[in-house]
Amino acid sequence: MLAAAGIGSRRRGEELIAEGRVRVDGVVVREQGRRVNPETAVIEVDGERVVTRTGLVHLALNKPRGVLSTMSDDRGRPSIADLLTEFGAGLFHVGRLDAESEGLLLVTNDGELAHRLTHPSYAVPKTYLVEVSGPLRREVPRQLRTGVELEDGRAQADSVRVVDQANGRVMLEIVIHEGRNRIVRRMLAEVGYPVHRLVRVSLGAVALGTLRSGRARHLTRHEIGALYRDVGL
Repeated sequence: MLAAAGIGSRRRGEELIAEGRVRVDGVVVREQGRRVNPETAVIEVDGERVVTRTGLVHLALNKPRGVLSTMSDDRGRPSIADLLTEFGAGLFHVGRLDAESEGLLLVTNDGELAHRLTHPSYAVPKTYLVEVSGPLRREVPRQLRTGVELEDGRAQADSVRVVDQANGRVMLEIVIHEGRNRIVRRMLAEVGYPVHRLVRVSLGAVALGTLRSGRARHLTRHEIGALYRDVGL
């Protein structure tokens, strides 16, 4: 099971077990060849959860601007389903990005992970690059961190920093753990800076990196393990 999960060869799995670095259901195991149920066992290597349930798919998608965060659209508009045909059926997106936003979107068939990632109690951070018209008033980053009042309640950023300023435009990096609809756009509009472009570049330990627009990739086992840890699985 360790080899199938991408930990390494069977020999490497045996070494990890002999070194006491593998836990099953919270207990260190040193017994070679122990049988476990991949659908129910919680296996960890060096404290990191290893997902062994068969048939699970975890993807990072770079959603382009103008594409809907839906798996179908009855009006025939472009949706993320059009970008995921090679990965099979039964997938769903974790949260969403509005049509005019772009960047990282997680796609999976792992229902429990998806539920927890979208539940507000787990507060998984999301990082956005946001372009607005300049100049930026000095107090705006502090306002966003302190919190602004929206029609559905107060919202605040975990961090805000200016990444770049040029040609009358300002690029901000905003980290926020909320998942309310269009929350970053609404916060910036409230302080007088409508968004021209918004790109989500990370969610928890998963980063967009060099993934091209419109393409998807499988998450690494380290990324999956980190997401599981973030939501208490």
